[in-house]
Amino acid sequence: MHTVKMEEIIVANHVLKDVIEKTPLQLNKRLSERYDCHLYLKREDLQVVRSFKIRGAYNLIRHLSEEERSRGVVCASAGNHAQGVAYSCQLLQIRGTIFMPATTPRQKVSQVKLFGGSYVEVVLVGDTFDDSFAEAMKYCLQENMTFVHPFDDPYVVAGQGTVGVEILNDVEEPIDYVFMSIGGGGLAAGVGTYIKGISPSTKLIGVEPAGAASMTEALAHDDVVTLDEIDKFVDGAAVKQVGQLTREICKELLDDIVLVPEGKVCTSILELYNENAIVVEPAGALPIAALDLYREQIAGKNVVCVISGGNNDIDRMQEIKERSLLYEGLKHYFIINFPQRAGALREFIDGVLGPHDDITRFEYTKKNNKENGPALVGIELKCQSDYEPLVERMKKHGIRYVEITHDPYLFNLLI
Repeated sequence: MHTVKMEEIIVANHVLKDVIEKTPLQLNKRLSERYDCHLYLKREDLQVVRSFKIRGAYNLIRHLSEEERSRGVVCASAGNHAQGVAYSCQLLQIRGTIFMPATTPRQKVSQVKLFGGSYVEVVLVGDTFDDSFAEAMKYCLQENMTFVHPFDDPYVVAGQGTVGVEILNDVEEPIDYVFMSIGGGGLAAGVGTYIKGISPSTKLIGVEPAGAASMTEALAHDDVVTLDEIDKFVDGAAVKQVGQLTREICKELLDDIVLVPEGKVCTSILELYNENAIVVEPAGALPIAALDLYREQIAGKNVVCVISGGNNDIDRMQEIKERSLLYEGLKHYFIINFPQRAGALREFIDGVLGPHDDITRFEYTKKNNKENGPALVGIELKCQSDYEPLVERMKKHGIRYVEITHDPYLFNLLI
């Protein structure tokens, strides 16, 4: 089995010490109280490129020969790895070509250009990370450049493992649990290697988005598998296929992998922002979102959550809020056939809506003859328990409706 040794992580830590921020490990009072434990956040969102990815990228590039460096490097990334590679290229003054999906948030593309300066060229191609990955590999062979893999490389894994070095250097007492997000598996493999090497009793919990559970599938099949479809929302962790190396290491070291629904991730993003003024991207919120599933096991324990990144695009906040409300059962969409008589809409507002229910969307589905057509109605509730009474009142008033919140086809078509 391929593996990464403790010594390689210690060497990487030395290589990186003047290049990266040694990010804080903070005891979080609110979360500690909520889960009745000592909960620490490893703040990689405060890293120099606002994510841990600089560690692995720089460690790999720094280990290239002079000749390899002179030919330049190529990478594929949905954002954070690209920023790490770009920053490293600028620092080491070598040429880099960075392939990113065309769907990458604008903020991440401009950050890559900012960090790379004149040393880096960005190529936007394909819809997913896997599409740009394929293009990058082609280009790499064609131009005889070195590919800087985002996760499946021993130097990259060793670089990410330095997060574990810093965690253990910063705590006095033993750590019972470490929660970290899994995309391709580089962070979990690196941190896991170091922490299990020093503290074998620490439980390592990987966290994947439910819509892109590629490591869970790989471990179930005992081999890497390529998922046909993934939900791209948690862009920092949404990969169709994990690495061979990272799968082997995670299989040996992880105590559990939990899957978190994307809507739950959104709730955690909003809570971290509103309660702690911490801006995290979806992948950075995964470990926090997983805590509810481990509430009983972590009570009274020392727990670390690695906040892997803070590159969140403000343009996405509306979508994040919407997904959170849907997940929490506070927002529902209906197609409603109003009775064909004057005042039917007024009757609905006065007689059916509860005192705290709010119409957030209303449009007739027929553009002509609006008064008779069905309408798409979005209703936001104050609390989940208001849902049943709302539906009861609709039935009582003889209103014909179809709820489309849980119908993926209709929901995606209309919302």
